[in-house]
Amino acid sequence: MKTQLYSFWRSSAAFRVRIALNLKGLDYEVIPVHLLKGGGEQSSPDYANKNPNRLVPLYTDGTNTIHQSLAIIEYLEEIYAKPPLLPQTPIDRAWVRALAMDIAIDIHPVNNLRVLRYLMKNLGVSADAKDAWSQHWMSLGLASLEKQLSSDSRVGCFAYGDQPGLIDICLVPQIFNALSVKLDMKSYPTLMRIFNECMKLPAFIDASWEKQIDAEGSNPLAPPQE
Repeated sequence: MKTQLYSFWRSSAAFRVRIALNLKGLDYEVIPVHLLKGGGEQSSPDYANKNPNRLVPLYTDGTNTIHQSLAIIEYLEEIYAKPPLLPQTPIDRAWVRALAMDIAIDIHPVNNLRVLRYLMKNLGVSADAKDAWSQHWMSLGLASLEKQLSSDSRVGCFAYGDQPGLIDICLVPQIFNALSVKLDMKSYPTLMRIFNECMKLPAFIDASWEKQIDAEGSNPLAPPQE
């Protein structure tokens, strides 16, 4: 049975898992879960029975069902060893996990779609104020990442060495989000250099927003229309 990934094209967390699956060279079926249509398909009884936290991604290989993007990626890493997404030594694995968590746990949650919807729908925050909120929290987190990655000897073409791994998997979707709210990225040259290296690779390109079967809207990397 082909593995299945319940996904939404704009979900950063689902984006991470798509990249990991692609890097591992695994065949999988994307099952779209629209997070806005009809109040959000993730809240339907059928999906909520599969994933009680009513979020994406949700991964199933026919026997096992796993939610939370980092848990899914760690599972894939343990089951499919090649190519590795984590370093060999315990201290380097801890360093990589820490930076991945800086993104997935500290930056991303306050820019999550359900948080932004609550700001606008329940608290009456304007679209401009919502974008300012996103830019503020992203700027704080990306500044920390820039400082760490710009001065560490473990950084190579990618965030750790010369092969893409867990930090890159988390970084790329977050930069997509930053570009979508027009955050000025000039202060993050190291992050953008790594991002651009990643976006040369099919695993990242094929996981990106505009490549998804449920894609809507524009690619934040595309040049502005005249």
